[in-house]
Formats: sequence, C-alpha cells, structure tokens
Amino acid sequence: MQPSSLEDRQQHKHVSIDFVTLGMFIIDDIDFVPPTPPVKNILGGAGTYSALGARIFSPPPISSSVGWIVDQGSDFPPALSSLIDSWSTSALFRHDGLRLTTRGWNGYDSVDEKRAFKYITPKKRLTAEDLTPTLLQSRSFHLICSPTRCRELVNEITKLRKRAMGPENYSKPIFIWEPVPDLCTPDELLNCTNTLPLIDICSPNHTELAGFMGDDGIDMETGEISTIAVERACEQLLASMPLQSFTLVVRAGEKGCYIAKNGGRKRQATSGSKNKPRKKDYIRGGLQPDTDMEALFAGLLQDPDGLVAREEIEVDPGLEKWIPAYHRDSSNVVDPTGGGNTFLGGLGIALARGENIEDAAIWGSIAASFAIEQVGVPVLGRDRDGQETWNGQSVHTRLGGFKQRLEAKAELHI
Repeated sequence: MQPSSLEDRQQHKHVSIDFVTLGMFIIDDIDFVPPTPPVKNILGGAGTYSALGARIFSPPPISSSVGWIVDQGSDFPPALSSLIDSWSTSALFRHDGLRLTTRGWNGYDSVDEKRAFKYITPKKRLTAEDLTPTLLQSRSFHLICSPTRCRELVNEITKLRKRAMGPENYSKPIFIWEPVPDLCTPDELLNCTNTLPLIDICSPNHTELAGFMGDDGIDMETGEISTIAVERACEQLLASMPLQSFTLVVRAGEKGCYIAKNGGRKRQATSGSKNKPRKKDYIRGGLQPDTDMEALFAGLLQDPDGLVAREEIEVDPGLEKWIPAYHRDSSNVVDPTGGGNTFLGGLGIALARGENIEDAAIWGSIAASFAIEQVGVPVLGRDRDGQETWNGQSVHTRLGGFKQRLEAKAELHI
C-alpha cells in the first residue's frame, strides 16, 4: 500500500494544513422507497462529508489545507478518483488491491422513511498512526468515535504531533469531537464528561445528545425536534462540569444548531512580574510555636515590589444561542445524509482560521446547506468570472446573505 504522488510531493514542501478528519471514506449504495430508483457508487462516509465542508470554504490554492484519507480497494471506481482529484485537497490516497473498498448500504423504510445503514464490506477504521507528518501538523482535527476512543485519539495525536513538530514548534490543535450514535447512552455519560476537558468542541446531533440523557429529544405533542429538550440537556451536561469553559454545538436538523458554552475562568499572569524572582523573606522549614502566621502568609503573597500579588481572572460569561438552518423551504432539502458531517467540516475550518464559535457555526450551516440539496455531493463549478461555485452558487454570496438575514432577525428582537 503506497501513498499517492500528491502526498509524496507534500513531504518535500511546506503545506499548511487547517483541517484533518479521521472519519472514514465509504462508497454508498442507496435504495429509496419505490418508485424512486436506487443509486450506486456515491461518495459517502463521515470523512468525505467533513472534508467537503472544509473544502467548500477553501478554493484553490488553499484547497490543499484540507486533509483526509481515502482508502481504495480493488473495486474503487475510477470516476470517484477523478471527482476527488477535482477538489484539489491534500487527500491521502492509499490503494490496497488485496481488499475491497469500505461500502455501505442505505435503505429507507416505506412507512416513515427512516434511513437504515449497514456495512456490506469490511470497514477500515483510521488511527492516529495513519496520519503523515504533514497531516499531524493540522490546526484542527475532526474525530468521530466513542468517548473512550476520543480520549485515546487525542492522546495519540498529541504524542505524534509533538514528535513531528518538535517541542519548540509544538502548538495545541483544535479538537472537534462528533460522538458515534451507538454509544450515546446514559451508560456512556460519565465517559462523555471525562472526554470534554480534552477537546475543544463536542458536537452531537439532537438525538445523540438526548441519548446521553436517556431521552429521545422529540416534542411529544408535535413530533418535531424539541428545542426545549436540547437546551435542557445542554444545561444539565454543562452543569455537571467543573468551573471551566466547555462548548457544545448541537446539530438539530431543520431547527438549526444550538451553541451552549458554560462560563469559565481564564487565568492571566500579572503584567510586569511574570519572570521576576520572588523575594525570599522567610526561612524555609517547619512551623515553630512562635511563628507569626499573618506575617508568613503576607510574605508568600507579596510580589517583588512588596505588594500583595493578586490573580487577574477573566470571566467568560458563556453563550446560549440558536443559529437557524439556512434552508427555510423543506423542498430545497433533497437528502440530509452527510449534512451534519459537512457542518463540522465548515465549523472546523472556520475555527482553524480564527473565527469565533458563532461565526464558525454559521460557516458550518452554509456548508451543510450545499450538502443536502442533492443525493451525494454538490457539484463544483465556476461562474463567468472564473470564481468557484457549488451547485451554481457562490459560497461567499450565500454566506453574506445568511449573515444579513441573521442580523435583520436580531434587530427585530432589540
């Protein structure tokens, strides 16, 4: 199994990677409810869609800032290779003629049209060791896994990243964790809370979040997604954490997404005294019966100028905010498959480029809006001016219009 020539070239030059996903690449076959005909050999998998979300906001030459791994078996369709190549990402192609490409079957129930999924060939799960030195230097990582495996991946990526970058150049990346649905259960809630301190963003969908709380997240009267249940579950989860800042971004389908960030404290060194040695006014040793305790503690708290040193504590007030879905007309949503993964790709690339969590969620919403307008991935093209389009529309035009809509809505509530 050999890396593609693209990865070989990247090893010989500096490539700034903003986003890497450890989601799998899958080829999907979809059986719709008759009379809609089935479709075969569709790009799929969490890796594909999250890379798509990051790529939507990364026209060339920065398209190479998106990294992902494509495992090709002996049955890999050449047309899919050409499609992936057209995105000009830093995809690492690994061909193994001794196995089949990971494939999945998707079927719809004729009653409520719920989607079922199963693997029809053996899956190939990615590990931290699969990441090349180039990919290990990414500014952000998307992980889709159980709580326990998330902690393992964060530790492994951190260790390998330090080795690849060197201690003097190491910087902490942004970790975005998408829990797998099967293990979003009350039994895994403790593992979830133990994972939060290691990652930057935890993003379940509304069903997965409700699963941790032993609920279904559905409004019993309307049968729709319950925004109240989402807010309540976030409050309960964050309230169980220590006084430190954690961020949840809950993907809630047609309701949009909910950002919940609890307040935390950020400690800062007092300016001007960071590197100054402390005066040693008191002899070290055990306490004596005649020790002046007040003077002792006063000395321990004094800075080099003899003043009582105080910590400057910046308080994060937290955040609770709904961002609506981009599409207001459900007829524009053809197939929601991959929308959540695409959302996280857009969110991750935004955070890696310095956007705040609100704007990053908006980027994610726009990315997802393109992913759900058709079966499979959106069509990449160019307009008359040579600017990149997806499904015939400019990403930045759609983003700008969405922001204007949100601003107008905010003004109505002032």
